[in-house]
Amino acid sequence: MEKVTTLFLKIAVILLGVPVLALCIFLVPEMANLAAKLLPEFAFIKYIVFIAFDASAIPFYFALYQAFILLRYIDKNKAFSDLSVKALKKIKYCAITISILHVLVWPLFYIFAEVDDAPGVIFVGLVVPFASMVIAVFAAVLQKLLKEAINIKSENDLTV
Repeated sequence: MEKVTTLFLKIAVILLGVPVLALCIFLVPEMANLAAKLLPEFAFIKYIVFIAFDASAIPFYFALYQAFILLRYIDKNKAFSDLSVKALKKIKYCAITISILHVLVWPLFYIFAEVDDAPGVIFVGLVVPFASMVIAVFAAVLQKLLKEAINIKSENDLTV
């Protein structure tokens, strides 16, 4: 049963990467062109949009890779190891990086909201940083719990 659930999670991790790749290929160039049209006085804004959104895909895919590795550790019964703690630590740092990149781009959402007179756009710009920080906090909590479980396990192994 355990192999089936980890297989399902591995497939889910792979499928999470597909829409982000599609967004990077199709939506980001459209957003960059829209930014250039809406703000012609800021010609460089097109490149900022490209860099910020495509650069945030790198830590996203690295975090997905680390999640895949973590699932492999679970399959090999190495879930309670320092390798799992390191994978969670990397996922945490990736989530923080994504959040920082999107917070740096958040003023662009404010500019778009001013140009289109749509204040809801500002809140849309906060979705990704907020979700990334939630993932970072969750990974940090799991990392701490896993460290404590490893310590308790090693203490129990020494008392026998």
